[in-house]
Amino acid sequence: MSTASLPGPVMCIVGARPNFMKMAPILRALAAHEPPLPALLVHTGQHYDASMSDKLFTDLRLPRPDLNLEVGSGSHAVQTAEVMKRFEPALDAHRPACVLVVGDVNSTLACALVAVKKGVPVVHVEAGLRSWDRSMPEEINRVLTDQIVGRLYTTERSAADNLVREGIAGERVCFAGNVMIDSLHLHRQHTRAPADTLRAHGADPALLQHPQGYGVVTLHRPSNVDDPQALAALLGVLGEVAARLPLVFALHPRTRQNITRFGLDGLLDTATMAVLPPQGYLEMLGLMAGAAVVLTDSGGLQEETTALGVPCLTLRENTERPITVEQGTNTLVGRDAQAIREGVAAILSGHGKRGRVPELWDGHAAERIAADLFAWLTRGAP
Repeated sequence: MSTASLPGPVMCIVGARPNFMKMAPILRALAAHEPPLPALLVHTGQHYDASMSDKLFTDLRLPRPDLNLEVGSGSHAVQTAEVMKRFEPALDAHRPACVLVVGDVNSTLACALVAVKKGVPVVHVEAGLRSWDRSMPEEINRVLTDQIVGRLYTTERSAADNLVREGIAGERVCFAGNVMIDSLHLHRQHTRAPADTLRAHGADPALLQHPQGYGVVTLHRPSNVDDPQALAALLGVLGEVAARLPLVFALHPRTRQNITRFGLDGLLDTATMAVLPPQGYLEMLGLMAGAAVVLTDSGGLQEETTALGVPCLTLRENTERPITVEQGTNTLVGRDAQAIREGVAAILSGHGKRGRVPELWDGHAAERIAADLFAWLTRGAP
């Protein structure tokens, strides 16, 4: 069946930085499919930094958005409502064959709600992941999105079990693999050298020459950075780690703001910690690939470190990506200072987890999604 018989394009939604890494390989796979599936890229503007956004599009070879809704920041309620208000006219104007959403940000749920209520088929890439922590806004977005969409693409087999437990019919679910790892495979050979990244921000690249290597840190979850005591405790133990292993800290704007607001800048004043602004995709990938350990509260970095074979200590009590713990390189340490110290010590003594790359994290997940999506759409998207 030719693309001319499809009722319209696949409307692909991005709203925040992690969505870009997931959408780039999907757009390539839709274009490469035989026959090609026409796509329309919509950026809600949920998270928008002009310089970082431009760099991400360049690094990922991602086409410029066909539409930018320019929603901007706000409370969860305001942001979700604003995405819905601005997305509805775009949906009406372009009459897509389906709407494709990825991940778990507010834009994911907001666009899915609008489309479903207007009778437009919706598919969710990265479905079925659960942290079982309903205090996380992302968990609410995951659960609700999965309940209303028509086709669900999973990154690991256990995700299907989660969906079945929630009453979702198994025939709506397709195990496709991890599109985040598709991006990693494609760009691994084009990463920026860590020394060049440090040099570009005025940090001393000699920091990377420590006999035991260096660690990489990211921190942005509200539970870790919005409470002054929690943030002070984490920065304190990171300072201890830095005394043993130099750290490169890519500092999220929210975290930087709170460090200053809470008077904690002094905890970053160490000769063995390079504090950098948020990094581009190729810079971050290069830093992680060369690291002895990554300490993070990011979901995506848990997956990328597993694919890279780099030990990861996740500064959270739970994860929606359990396969990174069960099969990969990830260990949950929460904010427990002793667990963090012991985790780093184990890694530096050669006992860190190396794990294995999970099933279908092979760089071809987007191709499988494109093939299944075409079949689903041409048989009527039930």
